[in-house]
Amino acid sequence: MSRPPDPAKRRDLLEQVRKYMIDNGVADLSLRPLARALGTSDRMLLYYFGTKERMIAEALTVYERRPLLRARSLLDPAGSPRDAAGVRRFMEETWQQFSNPDLRATLPLYLEVMAAGLLHPERYGPLMRDVLSGWTGLLTSVFRDLGMAEARAGTEASLLVDASFGLLLAPLTDGDWDRAGAAFHTLLDRLEAGWRDA
Repeated sequence: MSRPPDPAKRRDLLEQVRKYMIDNGVADLSLRPLARALGTSDRMLLYYFGTKERMIAEALTVYERRPLLRARSLLDPAGSPRDAAGVRRFMEETWQQFSNPDLRATLPLYLEVMAAGLLHPERYGPLMRDVLSGWTGLLTSVFRDLGMAEARAGTEASLLVDASFGLLLAPLTDGDWDRAGAAFHTLLDRLEAGWRDA
């Protein structure tokens, strides 16, 4: 009987894979060079993850959920926004997470995977859909708790999530995070008045 995979070793490999992808991207990622860089073999990577695509998706998912989990922790019963100003504060705290250097370093990788998901939806499409639906679902519940009808809550959440992700793209190319932050706060200025009508 074969021995089951070691969970600690698997977690360690995922973290190493994530770091490798941040430095090298995913477009030309090949298992043999990756395995050499990690001091293992391509057979061992396949043993732990099954396929290259599954390994990449897991490495990204494990890390992506950290900011989402932190955002969810802000929404415990005591801290959940109760009015438009509270939603704004929550969004400002969430945006602030992207100033973390480790998280910011992963953003080009997500952009690359998002583009790859458009070209090859069978490989990475589900991952990016899960990322977007996780954030949209979270904010839909926030707006619903403010008293918005389900349809409007979903629309407001989609607007906020899609616009926020869009505002992360430009500074990845020009490095102007101050301008992106100012644009994000202007977006909140425009939207907050509508949230007060809920």
